[in-house]
Amino acid sequence: MQKILLIEDDDQLRRNTAEILELSNYEVYTAENGKIGVEKALQCQPDLVICDLMMPVLDGYGVLKVLHKNPTLNSIPVILLTAKSERGDFRKGMELGADDYLTKPFDEVELISAIETRLSKVEHQQQGVAPLVPVEEVHMSNNFNYAYLTEGLQQLLEDKRPHHYKKKSVIYAEGDDATRLYYVQSGKIKVILQNNEGKELVTGLYKVGDFVGIQALLSASSYAETAVALEETELLYVPKDLFLQAIHQNRAMANGLIQWMAQEIIQQEKYLLGLAYNSLRKRVAESLVFYAKHIHPDQTSDIVVQLSREDLASIAGTATESLIRTLSDFKQEGLIEITSGKVIILDLLKIQHLKY
Repeated sequence: MQKILLIEDDDQLRRNTAEILELSNYEVYTAENGKIGVEKALQCQPDLVICDLMMPVLDGYGVLKVLHKNPTLNSIPVILLTAKSERGDFRKGMELGADDYLTKPFDEVELISAIETRLSKVEHQQQGVAPLVPVEEVHMSNNFNYAYLTEGLQQLLEDKRPHHYKKKSVIYAEGDDATRLYYVQSGKIKVILQNNEGKELVTGLYKVGDFVGIQALLSASSYAETAVALEETELLYVPKDLFLQAIHQNRAMANGLIQWMAQEIIQQEKYLLGLAYNSLRKRVAESLVFYAKHIHPDQTSDIVVQLSREDLASIAGTATESLIRTLSDFKQEGLIEITSGKVIILDLLKIQHLKY
């Protein structure tokens, strides 16, 4: 049974939280202030510490400093508990080494999810799984554009009639036979996966100059995802047989495709690791980086995010309500602006380098 140390000065909250943890099959130790908490940490060697930020005797900052100076305790993940009014203070805690935070009041689902994520991350690290990459690298590269195309494939696009799709139109659906390659002449496309309940996960964004549906054509299978127009979109079609013929006849193009596919697999693995183990703030930050890198790769500031909150949430792998709360935090921190409902990224580099 995994051990959790809960350090919280509010008696009622401490009792209620301890009960939730015990019902979730954790062995729970409690302390009413940071000094007692550090003493209990030395005694019980917990697998995870949940610590209030503002406490008498020794506050959360002091607890973090003591834990990280002790070689037997410095690898224990710490989740901070903060009041809404303390949001500006928790950044200091994260810089001191906290792994995640929860804003009071929090519900049982948020609490258990945060704990499971931290413990799972530790388990994977102990098993030798590579650490997560920086946020700026956690995005899938869909930029298979003209830079990768040989003259032969470019010629396949000549004299093609554009096909028009209205906003929210389905271009192809999961399970459809892969019969053609799509070239984005205007507009934007999202590619999604859906579970049995209809919940979406956005796995790709495509802009003008991108090709969509390459993997399905190369694997001689049906489409594994669904492509939807994000706005009025014009596409050019390249029939499957012409596409495959061009690959077979052009070794340079075939080599480029192999390299692209290998990179795509690597980036998708990183993306999925980020969804599984990153904090909510980092996942929301990554969703903004994901959009910027795909749609505005040459911009680092004043980037208008032309996605719905639902689409951003599905990229981040979180509920829309959680995304909105985190965007509000980012706005207060000067990372983004929200004007007429549009999110504007003010400083992409700062968002990329968020440490928590």
